[in-house]
Amino acid sequence: MEIDLLIQAHCKQLKLPTFARNYRKLAQDASQTNQTFDQYLLALLEQEALQRETNQERRRLQAARFPRLHTLDTFEFAAVPSLNKAKILDLARGDYVTQRENILFVGEIGTGKTHLATALGIAACRQGKRVRFFTAAGLVNELLEARDEKRLLRLQAQWLKQDLIVLDEVGFVPFSTQGSQLLFQFCSERYQRGSVIFTTNLEFAKWTDVFGDAQMTGALLDRITHRCHIIECHGESYRFKQSLKAQQQNPRA
Repeated sequence: MEIDLLIQAHCKQLKLPTFARNYRKLAQDASQTNQTFDQYLLALLEQEALQRETNQERRRLQAARFPRLHTLDTFEFAAVPSLNKAKILDLARGDYVTQRENILFVGEIGTGKTHLATALGIAACRQGKRVRFFTAAGLVNELLEARDEKRLLRLQAQWLKQDLIVLDEVGFVPFSTQGSQLLFQFCSERYQRGSVIFTTNLEFAKWTDVFGDAQMTGALLDRITHRCHIIECHGESYRFKQSLKAQQQNPRA
């Protein structure tokens, strides 16, 4: 009993909670299966390492602040036949983040752009990357608040530490002049320093309607599309098809 208390105390001091929970059970298993001491120790360490990896992934997902946890295995590629599935699966490997490249999903409302952007962001989290999700309007509001409170530089430095930013719904809401300038500055700061996934329902020619200044919009698009994977999502509304399918499967609902 004294040995157990010492083991528990040392595990607490060394921050080995999984080790503390499992060492006795794994010792019994090792005895029954004639495992060597090295095999028993390896099994203990593997469980501790696996649990730490799981905990870190959970923290990264929480820090990313995804509105919903959409993954690629729930996306119906057949509903958006214009998509290059092989390209999406290749991007999910995360090489674009390592190479500091951007992704731009462009297409009609409801064609799965946010789902795909979120899924790639989740994949990046699971690969150990630091990710943060914003709507474009939400990011602009945070930048304006930070500027007014004189903490803009600190906030920008914090977000530059992110490996990947997901910027959703660019073009849904026109920005004020100050908001456009701050978003331009944000994207310029991340240019070739960190990846961004953009989603938009606007073709490039209409971006000036949102940002207001044609010269600034051109400079912004130049930075966004350099070293960028442009994915077009065209077709009928993906969400409408899902709703229709659900009603067909459950007509009484």
